[in-house]
Amino acid sequence: MLFMTNLRKKIFYALSLTQRGRGVSLYLALMVMSILLAVALGISGIFLGQTKTFREMGYSVIALYAADTGIEEVLLSRANPASSCIEASPCELDNGAEYYLDIRPAGLNCAAPHYCIKSIGAYKEVKRAIEISY
Repeated sequence: MLFMTNLRKKIFYALSLTQRGRGVSLYLALMVMSILLAVALGISGIFLGQTKTFREMGYSVIALYAADTGIEEVLLSRANPASSCIEASPCELDNGAEYYLDIRPAGLNCAAPHYCIKSIGAYKEVKRAIEISY
């Protein structure tokens, strides 16, 4: 009788070990999948940030060319550099970019002999500026 009781205990113990092993493998598989998902989401977040940066680089070039257009407009009429493109009503270009000018004559705020001219170009959410004095 004692032999049967010990045998039952051994069988029960062996069955409980195999059932516990199944839960561990499921837990490990779940942990590995969670880690892989976290890595994939982290990498995709980095790539989305880089994509936005590259797009804004292109916008930056367009904004810089818009500011350059404003400077060229003023330099074409050097004798009397006046422009209707001010911050309140910027001039728009064909590609959707816009620019506005800040023209200051020589004096307290301008150390140049004639004029200080600042042209600010904008495209989408990016702004770039060029400032000259002559």
